[in-house]
Amino acid sequence: MKDALTIHRWLLAHQIHHEIVRLPRAMTCSDELPEVLAADPELCVGVTVFEVTTRTDREPVAVVGSVGTPPRPGVIGGLLNARRVRPASAFTVNSATDYAAGLVCPLLLPSTLTVLVDERLTGIATPVYVPTGERRTALSIRADHLLRLVAGRVVDLTRTASRRESATFPLAG
Repeated sequence: MKDALTIHRWLLAHQIHHEIVRLPRAMTCSDELPEVLAADPELCVGVTVFEVTTRTDREPVAVVGSVGTPPRPGVIGGLLNARRVRPASAFTVNSATDYAAGLVCPLLLPSTLTVLVDERLTGIATPVYVPTGERRTALSIRADHLLRLVAGRVVDLTRTASRRESATFPLAG
C-alpha cells in the first residue's frame, strides 16, 4: 500500500512544493478532512471509486473532486455511457488504487485506472488538502500542481442527470 512517505519522496523527486500535515486525530475517510483540519470542504479533495458496468466490461473508475461536492453515480454513468454505476467495494478500491479504501490520494494512481477529475478543481488558486493513504496524515499542495500531476480526464460533474440517467442510476445520498 502507498503511504505518505511514498508520496513525499515522489513529490520531492519532481521538485513539487508540498507539506505532509500531521492530523490532530485519526480519520477513517477523506470526507472527514474538513472536520479534522477545520478547513473549507471545497478545499479538501478526495477520490471516490465506482464500479462501472458497460456493455462489454466492468471496471473501477476513480473520480477526483472536492469532498464538499461528491460525484453522483448518475452523472458518472452518463459521462461513461455505462449501464450501471455503484460505489466500489473496499477490496476493489484497495486492489485498483494500492491505497487504503476511503483514504485514496489522487497521486500515483495506476496508469490502467480510468480517472475523472472534476473541472471545478481547476478554479482553485490556493492549497488543497488530500489524503495520503494513512489515517493520521494529509497532503497540502497547491491545486494547480495537484491537477498537473493527476493523470486523468477533466470533466463537468455539475450537469444534472437526465431522466434516463436518474432512472437507470439511482442517486446516492
